[in-house]
Amino acid sequence: MTPVESRKESDSLGVVEVPESAYWGIHTARAVENFPITRRAISDYPDLVVALAHVKRAAARANLELGQLQPDVAGAIDGACEEIIDGRWHDQFVVGVIQGGAGTSTNMNANEVIANRALELLGFRRGEYSRVSPIDHVNRSQSTNDVYPTAIKLAMVFALRRLLVEHALLRNSFASKADEFSGVLKVGRTQLQDAVPMTLGQEFRGFATTLGEDQDRLSEVIPWLCEINLGATAIGTGITADHGYAEAVRRQLAESTGLGVVTAPDLIEATSDTGVFMSLSGTLKRAAVKLSKICNDLRLLSSGPQAGLGEITLPARQAGSSIMPGKINPVIPEVVNQVAFSVIGADATVTVAAEAGQLQLNAFEPVIAHSLLQSIDWMTNGFRTLRLNCIDGIRANEARLSQQVGSSVGVITALTPYIGYTEAAILAHAALTSQSSITELVLAQGTLSREQIDRILSPERLAGIAAVTGVIPVAPADGPGPPVAMNSLIPSEQRGHRD
Repeated sequence: MTPVESRKESDSLGVVEVPESAYWGIHTARAVENFPITRRAISDYPDLVVALAHVKRAAARANLELGQLQPDVAGAIDGACEEIIDGRWHDQFVVGVIQGGAGTSTNMNANEVIANRALELLGFRRGEYSRVSPIDHVNRSQSTNDVYPTAIKLAMVFALRRLLVEHALLRNSFASKADEFSGVLKVGRTQLQDAVPMTLGQEFRGFATTLGEDQDRLSEVIPWLCEINLGATAIGTGITADHGYAEAVRRQLAESTGLGVVTAPDLIEATSDTGVFMSLSGTLKRAAVKLSKICNDLRLLSSGPQAGLGEITLPARQAGSSIMPGKINPVIPEVVNQVAFSVIGADATVTVAAEAGQLQLNAFEPVIAHSLLQSIDWMTNGFRTLRLNCIDGIRANEARLSQQVGSSVGVITALTPYIGYTEAAILAHAALTSQSSITELVLAQGTLSREQIDRILSPERLAGIAAVTGVIPVAPADGPGPPVAMNSLIPSEQRGHRD
C-alpha cells in the first residue's frame, strides 16, 4: 500500500498530520475525530456549503473595500469562494453536521478549504498559512457566532425556494385533478360516516386550496430569514471589525446572493435569538401535517379495491406483498406520511434546542440547522414523488361513486327545507331499514312530485354547484294549487334575509 503523503499543521494544542491532498486543515481534522456522530458531513447539505462561500466572499470583498485585506489575498479568497459556489470542492467539507462548539468546526472547515484553495490560486502550497491564513485572512472581521447563523439562514432560503417550486407544482396537480373530476358526484363523509353529496372535484379542489395556504405561509418566512447578524462578531458588539464593516458586508452579501438581506437592528439580541428557526420549523410542521392528512385521505379513498371505499385508484407502483399475489399498496402516500412524522419530530428538536440557549449565544444551532435542512430536503423530495408517482395518475372509479350516491340516504338533507327535519329523519331511518330509495319513500308520502324531487336532488344542486332558485310547483296537502316560490317553503330563520 502506498503511504499517504501528509503535511504537518499546528495549533495551540499541538501538531497534527493532515493528508497532503486535503484542502482542510488541523481544525477540521480534530473535529472529524471529535464528532463521529451522524456520519453525515456538512457536504450532505450543499446549500450550507454554498451559503458559507457566499458569506466568506462577501467578507473578503468588504474587507478589501475597507482596506483590511490586500487585493491579491482578497481576490484569491474571492476566487476560491466562487469555485465553491459553482459546486467545486464540496467533498472537502467533511466535518459532521452535528457538532459541539456552536458551529465553530463548520466555520473552520470553510476557512481552511478556502485558504488552501486561495493559496493554490496564488501559486503557493497548501498549508503555507503565512501567505493566506484561514483565520487572519479568510475569517477577518468575523466570528463563528455571526458567520454560522447567517450561513444557515441563507441555506434555508435556498432550500425553501426549491421546496416552494415543488409545492406549487403539487398544488397545480391537485387543481388539475379537481377540474378533471368536477362532474363526478360522490358521497361526502364526516367522522367516517356518510354525510351529504359533493363532487370528487370539490374534494380535490380542497386539497389544492389547503396547499396554497401553506405555500403562502412558507413564503412569508423567507424575509425573516434574510435578517442577519453578520458584523456582530463574537457576541454582537462588533469587536475586531471596522465600524463600517457590518454595512459593507451586508451590501456585498446582498450582491453575491441576490437576496434582500438586512442587518438586524440589535446585533446582541440577534446573535442569541433563534426565534426565526422556530417560526420556520412550525410552518414546515403545519405544511407537513396537512399534507399527511391529505395522504391519509388518499389511502382511505383508494382502499380496497373490493372491500374498501374504492372511490379512486392510485397508480400501481410496485407489488404490495411477498405472500399475497396481486396486492398493491398505497406506497407513495405512505412514504409522504413518514416524511411528515420526521418533520414533526424535527420540530420538537428545534424547540428544545432553541430553549436551551444561554446568555449571549445558542450553542445548539448545528442540530437546528440539521433538523430544518433535512426537513426541507425531505419535504421537497416527498412533494415531488407524490406528484409524479401518485397524484398525476389518479383515476376516479365513476361507476362505484355513482352507485354509492344513488343509494345514499344522505341526500335526504337536501329535502329538509321542504318536508322538515323530523319527517326527513323518519324517512332516512325507513330507507336504511327497508332498503328503499329516498325518492320512492317521498313519492309514496305524496309531499313532493317526482319533478320536484328530481330538481331538488339534481347532482348540481346536491353538490352546491348550482343554487336551488326559481319557482318549483309544490302541491299543498289538501290538493293542487298555484306554484309556490321555493324560498317560501324555507323557514324564515333559514332564508338569510335581513329584518
